Amino acid sequence: MTFETDRLLLRPWEETDAESLYTYAKDDRVGPIAGWPAHTSVNNSREIIRAVLCAPETYAVCLKEDGRAIGSIGLMIGSRSNIGLPDTQGEIGYWIGVPFWGQGLIPEAVREIIRHAFCDLRLESLWCGYFDGNEKSRRVQEKCGFVYDHTNKDVYWKLTDDVRTEHITRLPKAAWLDGFTLRALTDGEIPAALDLAWNVFSQYESPDYSAAGTEEFRRCLRDDSYLAGIAYYGVFDGTSLVGMAGIRPDRRHICFFFVDGRYHRLGVGTKLFRFISGAYPHAPITLNSSPYGLPFYKAVGFVPTDKEQTVNGIRFTPMRYTRKPIPEEGSML
Repeated sequence: MTFETDRLLLRPWEETDAESLYTYAKDDRVGPIAGWPAHTSVNNSREIIRAVLCAPETYAVCLKEDGRAIGSIGLMIGSRSNIGLPDTQGEIGYWIGVPFWGQGLIPEAVREIIRHAFCDLRLESLWCGYFDGNEKSRRVQEKCGFVYDHTNKDVYWKLTDDVRTEHITRLPKAAWLDGFTLRALTDGEIPAALDLAWNVFSQYESPDYSAAGTEEFRRCLRDDSYLAGIAYYGVFDGTSLVGMAGIRPDRRHICFFFVDGRYHRLGVGTKLFRFISGAYPHAPITLNSSPYGLPFYKAVGFVPTDKEQTVNGIRFTPMRYTRKPIPEEGSML
């Protein structure tokens, strides 16, 4: 499995990464403070790849521009962790080469592994740790939402044959979701929101449409006259737009509502709708639901006002929000 972020590729380690690994892991400023000895040769790095970095959920942190490994990140689930966790929880570990310190690359990688842990693997809580004096690692954890939990003193660390003080931080899934940002989108963010709408529609909704219906939806996304007057809202995981909605304020009619498929069934859609409905508290809200979205809209309080229709190949059910209590986050999208 591989993952992409704005600047990085996270992929399994390969033996051909040995030279690049040695370049950065031989530096005494990297390994010892993180709890492992500096590498002594390319062959030593190759053996580490074979024996350690081949573990499940362990990834080389690579620059997208050249695919070169410049660091490592791993997710240790349950009993594989260093702190004895249940199978529903995991521990994140990471490091990056000195030339890349201070560029925000490791927080970028950590946020993607957090997403993977909560969205793909459905873990309930994540943990992280840093040894006394490792302020860079502490700051990474703070930036990514981890909060101090406890300290372990006089810990014997086998890899470096010494005794250390270890500080442990934690990030529950609920706290991660609470950290998402909801706001109106700027004009400059609207193209990315429409791209998100198209990508999600293509993957989840287009199968329910005819070719004519799919093309009609694409046309709407490019039609300036159709798009005029729509107010756009978004939900962000860090700096990444993961959900969008477009509503016509004059009619209180939602034209677009899409959540990145990787974030489905975590409560992101519910959170976004809570935000929109709060912006229009004194008027009914309407929309035309696709077949795929119908269960979600019913769950948050919409009711059909007519039977399913097809216009220009677009299948939809007219719906109206009745302002029933919205279910707790995580029950649907």
